[in-house]
Amino acid sequence: MPGNKEKRNKEKTIPTKESDELWLDLENETLKNKKLHYQMHTLTKIVPRPLVLNGPSGCGKSTLVKLLMKEHPNRFSFSVSHTTRKPRKGEKDGVHYHYTSKEQFEQDMMDKKFIETAEVHGNYYGTSIKSIQDVQKKMLIPILDLNIDGAVSIKTIDYLSPHLVFITAPSLQELEKRLRGRGTETEQQIQVRLKTAKKELDWVKTHPDFYHQIIINDNLQIAFNELFGVVKDDLNLLNK
Repeated sequence: MPGNKEKRNKEKTIPTKESDELWLDLENETLKNKKLHYQMHTLTKIVPRPLVLNGPSGCGKSTLVKLLMKEHPNRFSFSVSHTTRKPRKGEKDGVHYHYTSKEQFEQDMMDKKFIETAEVHGNYYGTSIKSIQDVQKKMLIPILDLNIDGAVSIKTIDYLSPHLVFITAPSLQELEKRLRGRGTETEQQIQVRLKTAKKELDWVKTHPDFYHQIIINDNLQIAFNELFGVVKDDLNLLNK
């Protein structure tokens, strides 16, 4: 009967306490997600994301960075590394390096304050999280030339949200040609660099999704355009 059918339809639309609570939970969750999205978007606007570059010696990282800084002055800066070696004549603390004691450096390593460290000729060198944040406070994009271990380390620090870029030459043969053409390395150094390059390239092949961009520097202008594409949105935000 029509009356009974209408009654049944009305009964289906009557909300229960449980359904009200469910929709309220869903609405609250949506609001929380929107708030979180807003906070993350605002944070991205305020804090420049570090640009992390990996790649073997001779791939052209330095040339590309110089072009980037020339095209966009006062938008990028290298972070200042820490070292336990003594300052050389003309060097200033906080400008060339943050000079510190071996004991303090080792304590900072234990406290996980460094992204990357190395020991060279008995002295420690390291890139600290604070040095990156110091650049960010100036509203500049930090540029970091790290090894792969350093890139893996910084990727685990969610709040830094770095851009990860690997740059390489078209082949190991081309890389060797560039290294020899520089005339700055001994034969032994060239062989060490080539051995390291092969390990890096093998690692990238087994971790294809680790980087946001892999640039094969065969043509300088094309490589530059690809690198610029990584930071384009960040530059637009900083220029507003």
